[in-house]
Amino acid sequence: MHNPNQTVEPEIIACEICLKEIPKSDGTITEVDDYVMNYFGLECYKQWQEEDRDKNE
Repeated sequence: MHNPNQTVEPEIIACEICLKEIPKSDGTITEVDDYVMNYFGLECYKQWQEEDRDKNE
């Protein structure tokens, strides 16, 4: 039974999947930034941004 007062922690997907599946070219789209942060976590988001920055240098 569903308990409306119970909070559920979101499931975080492995960062390796993010780095492989989310195109770096999508890094300029705000919705993609939000997606990566929410589903893969802040640390993975930072790594994803850094890899994109490294490719653009």
